[in-house]
Amino acid sequence: MKKLNAAAAILTIVGGLNWGLVGLFKFDLVAAVFGGMQFGEVNIGSRIIYALVGLSALYLATQLRTLVSTSEPTPATSVTS
Repeated sequence: MKKLNAAAAILTIVGGLNWGLVGLFKFDLVAAVFGGMQFGEVNIGSRIIYALVGLSALYLATQLRTLVSTSEPTPATSVTS
C-alpha cells in the first residue's frame, strides 16, 4: 500500500507542476515530452499520463482521512518519577 501511495503522490505532484507551468507560462510539459506537440494537443502517451494523474488524485482523495490522521503528531506523554 505504501508503494501505491508513493506512486499516486508522485503522479499527482507531476500533474500539479504541469498545471503550474500551464498557468504561469502556458507551457504544457507533458505535451512537450510526448512529441513536442503544441499547447492543448494530445496523443495516446499524453492521454495516458493525464488519465494516470487524474486517477492518482482520485485515489489520494479517497485516502485523505487516513493520510491526515497518520501524519498528525501524537501527544507526548510525560513520565514523572
